[in-house]
Amino acid sequence: MSVTIRVPATSANVGVGFDCLGIALDLEASFHFEASDDGQLHIAGCPQRFRGADNLVWTSYLHACRAWGLPSGLLSININSPIPLAGGLGSSSACIVAGICAAQLLGGQAIDRKATLRLATSLEGHPDNIAPAVLGGLVCSFVDAGEVTTIRFDVADKLRFVAIVPPYEVRTSDARRVLPSEVPLSVAVWQTGRCVAMVHALEAGDAQLIAACAHDRLHEPYRAKLIPDYEAFRSASLAAGASAFVISGSGATMLAICDGDAHAKSVIDTISAMESVAEAEGGKRGVKAFLLHPCSTGAVRLDL
Repeated sequence: MSVTIRVPATSANVGVGFDCLGIALDLEASFHFEASDDGQLHIAGCPQRFRGADNLVWTSYLHACRAWGLPSGLLSININSPIPLAGGLGSSSACIVAGICAAQLLGGQAIDRKATLRLATSLEGHPDNIAPAVLGGLVCSFVDAGEVTTIRFDVADKLRFVAIVPPYEVRTSDARRVLPSEVPLSVAVWQTGRCVAMVHALEAGDAQLIAACAHDRLHEPYRAKLIPDYEAFRSASLAAGASAFVISGSGATMLAICDGDAHAKSVIDTISAMESVAEAEGGKRGVKAFLLHPCSTGAVRLDL
């Protein structure tokens, strides 16, 4: 038996939703699983350093089999993922969700999204990327006494997201380390109102409201200092017509949220022009800017 599973990229926080909002985007990874024909574990399609027994897809599959008493066996796993590694677009969540879904399907079961969400969150440590990877759309989530609560929203079809991916990483440990352990009440109030407004704005496609509420005070002022190009790309993207500019997860990827294709194209052209100038002045840099759409579906089986 073999199965192929597709999982979307995800962006956590969406600016003002620190550790509670996440959105699925149409940059999708596919994972093909089949029984190994020679009694060995085979993993292909990813960098060599991830092809061993500590591969996150494989360990998540094994964890699910043990947790739910499902049969397990050595596999051939082929990964086809355009999601940047350690870039803030949910590559690890996609791997975890794919492995857990594969355990269920290869074990003769359907994908149980609630159970997948709970187990995947326990492995990842937080649900902000996991929830949209499983459910699609925009998801608000929190964990209480080990139980994951989610509220899912559709995102307006007209919205566009330009991913700007620099050629360097921000380690999650560094992104957490720079955050304050406490914030003033005034900051909490500021953040709460704008987080609620952002959910409605993304659902309604209200670009004006997105622009008004996308001003984070909990994490982006601190994490921006870890991304050397942040200020330049933010200023350029907003000047080119983006409604908002946010750090995707802990970075280093950044997202320009745009009201339609024309504004998104303007942002991409602007970033590309900036890169052409930078490369001419100092050599190759490798910043990538590309268009993404909201993705309404989470993890799905493709081979039926």
